Amino acid sequence: MSDLREELYSLLVPLAGDRLIVPRACVAEVIGYQTPAEMSNAPPWYAGVVSWSGRSVPLVYFEGACGQALPPVTSRTRIVVFHATVGKLQSGCFGILTQGFPQLVRVNADVIRPDPTRSFAERSPVICQVRMVNETPLIPDLERLEQMIAEETSVIGQEPA
Repeated sequence: MSDLREELYSLLVPLAGDRLIVPRACVAEVIGYQTPAEMSNAPPWYAGVVSWSGRSVPLVYFEGACGQALPPVTSRTRIVVFHATVGKLQSGCFGILTQGFPQLVRVNADVIRPDPTRSFAERSPVICQVRMVNETPLIPDLERLEQMIAEETSVIGQEPA
């Protein structure tokens, strides 16, 4: 019998100072940066909305949603469009600004381990940090982030279509 290990295709998403690791299936598309249409009264981490596949998609800075400083937009900035899973966003997706193009990786239980060296606030959009080879990426709580976006969208009274 062959020794097959269960592997998951994932993306390492570059942020300012960190990386996220997410299952590839969560990502609809990676697109080039476009200036978002700002939403009045939105918190700084809620960049606004961008057009993608005929929809207005909420766009956020993950760093800002975690209470960190917002990184500058550069020529390397991209938008990772995620499928919304909670069903709170009319557009069915949302975008995160990244600091470069995500890297495709295959992970399994042999290469990824919990890394308890950092803790995160209870309402943070981060589940935990993990260690894999020479990386210590964050596992985002995409459901929590979607909820944060939905709450802010309803407060500012502008639901993206």
